[in-house]
Amino acid sequence: QTVPEELQNGGGFGYVVAFRPLGTVSWMQTVVASADAARYVFRNESLPPFSPYEVKVGVYNNKGEGSFSPVTVVYSAEEEPTRAPTTVLARSLSASDVEVSWAPPWENQHKGRIQGYEVRCWRHDEKEENAKRIRTVGNQTSTRVSNLRGNALYHLAVRAYNTAGTGPSSAAVNVTTKKPRECWQGSWQTSPHQVFVQICQAQHFLFNFFSVRFFPVLYRWNRQSSTSVIETNRTSVELSLPFEEDYIIEIKPFSDGGDGSSSEQIRIPKISNAYARGSGSSSCSACTLSALSTIMISLTARSSL
Repeated sequence: QTVPEELQNGGGFGYVVAFRPLGTVSWMQTVVASADAARYVFRNESLPPFSPYEVKVGVYNNKGEGSFSPVTVVYSAEEEPTRAPTTVLARSLSASDVEVSWAPPWENQHKGRIQGYEVRCWRHDEKEENAKRIRTVGNQTSTRVSNLRGNALYHLAVRAYNTAGTGPSSAAVNVTTKKPRECWQGSWQTSPHQVFVQICQAQHFLFNFFSVRFFPVLYRWNRQSSTSVIETNRTSVELSLPFEEDYIIEIKPFSDGGDGSSSEQIRIPKISNAYARGSGSSSCSACTLSALSTIMISLTARSSL
């Protein structure tokens, strides 16, 4: 930082820059004969990257030399990292998130400080140059990659970076995101002697519809806590239900990815009107009424004995 004119105390003001490699005894000095100068560049082609130097700056004018600043340590310019991170691992957390972790390069494998890491993630059917990039800061060695497609194969690679640039990439690792949870909505309609319940899969999850292995159908009287379950791998099931009781029905698909999310409880009131209809929405916010895949469950009602 330059010295204000009112503190220069005379003409011929300038600076004396003294520096030496850290750990050595002898100082090298140079004179910067300008009161407005705010920097000095020492050039040496043999200087190793990221070399530490002790530096102090003094002042002088026509009357003589003044005092020096306190000694500080500065570094020559660094090179980008020369080695890649190691032990890169990735695991799927959900249908849209994966976690990737790695080990840093060895200390003697780079010529500068690592300021962070860049994680690249691209889907198997995408080009690597279009990869999603996430940068960490400091010595963090894991991060989460979000907003991915469910049930999709991804490749991930990690590289270190500093002020000079980005180093070489690690070998890519593969991870497949989890299958999305099944997402359902339902509606019901009665006609004489029958109750039809239509369960719709939301459009967003259409591609996963065919992975469903079976549908547990849960039903109970509205006034009872115990639940009956029927499992079917078909798109319809027939239940014998008392005609004059309120019923609660849920559908919960099961696939290789595990249990899906249940439909919201569908309440079918006792049938006092031969023709009635109603609906129940899924608890999944992605569900819409514009579902493209449906299954119909026919529930045959009969009089209570």
